[in-house]
Amino acid sequence: MTTTSSAEPGHQKLAWARAHMPVHTALRDRYREIRPFAGLCIAVCSHIEAKTGVFLETLAAAGAEVVFTGSEPGSSQDDVVAALNEQPGISGYARRGVNEEELARLHSRALDHQPNLILDDAAELTARLVHQRPELLDGLRGVCEQTTTGVQRIQAMLADGALRFPAYAVNHTPMKHEFDNIHGTGESALTNLMLTTNLLLAGKQVVVCGYGDCGVGIAHKARAWGAQVTVTEVEPRRALRAHMNGFAVRPMDEAAGIGEFFITATGNRDVIRGEHFRLMRDGAILANAGHFNVEIDAAGLADEAEARYTVRPGIEAFRMGDGREIHLICEGRLVNLAAPTAMGHPAEVMDQTFAMQFMAAEDLLRRRDQLNAGVHAVPDAVDAEVASLKLKTLGVGIDALTDSQRRFLEAWRADDILESP
Repeated sequence: MTTTSSAEPGHQKLAWARAHMPVHTALRDRYREIRPFAGLCIAVCSHIEAKTGVFLETLAAAGAEVVFTGSEPGSSQDDVVAALNEQPGISGYARRGVNEEELARLHSRALDHQPNLILDDAAELTARLVHQRPELLDGLRGVCEQTTTGVQRIQAMLADGALRFPAYAVNHTPMKHEFDNIHGTGESALTNLMLTTNLLLAGKQVVVCGYGDCGVGIAHKARAWGAQVTVTEVEPRRALRAHMNGFAVRPMDEAAGIGEFFITATGNRDVIRGEHFRLMRDGAILANAGHFNVEIDAAGLADEAEARYTVRPGIEAFRMGDGREIHLICEGRLVNLAAPTAMGHPAEVMDQTFAMQFMAAEDLLRRRDQLNAGVHAVPDAVDAEVASLKLKTLGVGIDALTDSQRRFLEAWRADDILESP
C-alpha cells in the first residue's frame, strides 16, 4: 500500500483508534475466515473520522466491498478519508466543509455502487435512496440505523408507505443508546465545547435543551464538572425525570435569561429562536449536540443581529442592537464533530456502537427472509453478545445463573416458585 503525504496523518489516527477498539479486533479475528459479507456491497454513511474508519476496515475484513460517505457537511476528516481510500476493499466520497448540494452529490456517488446494505447515521443515505434513487430498492436487502433521528425518519417512511425493506433500529439497543448517547455525546459535546471556547464550566449556568439520552448525558456530566444546570423539555415524563434527578426544569422563555451556555439535544428544529435571543444575557454561548443544524435558528439569530463576525476559530459573534453579543459555535452544527478541534466520541464508546452496527448487519442478512418491510428491534441476543465481547476485552468477569435460579425465573406456579432448590 502506497501512502500519500495527505493520508499519512489519517493513517496515524486510524492506528491510534485501532489500538483502543479491542472489540473490533475481536470481530476481525472472528469473521476474517468466515467472511459473512463476501460478495456484498455495504454502504456506510457516518461521520468519517478514525473510529468510523476502523469500523470500515472490520467490514472489509469480513468480506464486504465497502463504500462510505459523510452524514454531515462539517464532520469528515480529510486525512482519514485519504487514508481509507488507499485501503483495498474500501472506497468513499467525503470531504470536510462541503455545502448541502455537494453533500448530495457525494451521497449520489456512493449510491452509484448499488449497495446491498446501508449502515446509516440519521437515515441520510437511506432517505436519499428511497426518495431520489428508487431504482436501487430491488437490490437493497436492508438498513441498520444508529441514531435516534434516523430511526424517527425511517418510521416516518413506514407511516408514509415508502418503506420496502427491513430496517434495524440499532439506536434503540441498550449497548448503543445507554453508552453512545449518554456517555459518548455527554463527554464529547462538553469536551469540544470547552476546547473551542477555552472557558470554565464550573459555576456557570448551563441550559440543556432536551432530556433524552443525549441530554441526560450532557446534563449529568455538566453538573459533575460543577455547572448549575437547567433542563428544558416538551415531554412531561422526561421533564419529571429531570426534576426528580435534581435539575431545575424551566420553559425556554425562563431559561433564556438565565443561561450562560446553551446546548441543544432534542432532535427537533427551532428549539432556540428569536424570542429567546432577545432575552439572553450578554456573552451567551449557543451550541448544538443534535444531528441537524436546525435546533438553533441561526438564520433568525442573524436577522436579529446588527453585525456578525468571527471571534475565535469555530465561534461567531452576533451583536444585537442593544450591544449584547451572542456567540454561536460552528454554525449550530454538531459541536462534538464540527468544532475546529473536534474528534467525536471517545474510541472506547464507538468501539461498541460500531460493533452493534456490525453484528446487527450480520444478523439482518442471515435472517433477511424472516423479516418483512418495517422497523425492527435488534434481537436481544445480538445486543448481549456485543456486551459479552466488550466485557471480555475489559477483563471483567460476571456470574452465571445456577440451574435453580434459571428454574425460578421460568416458573409461574406458586409451588414451583417456592420449592427448595
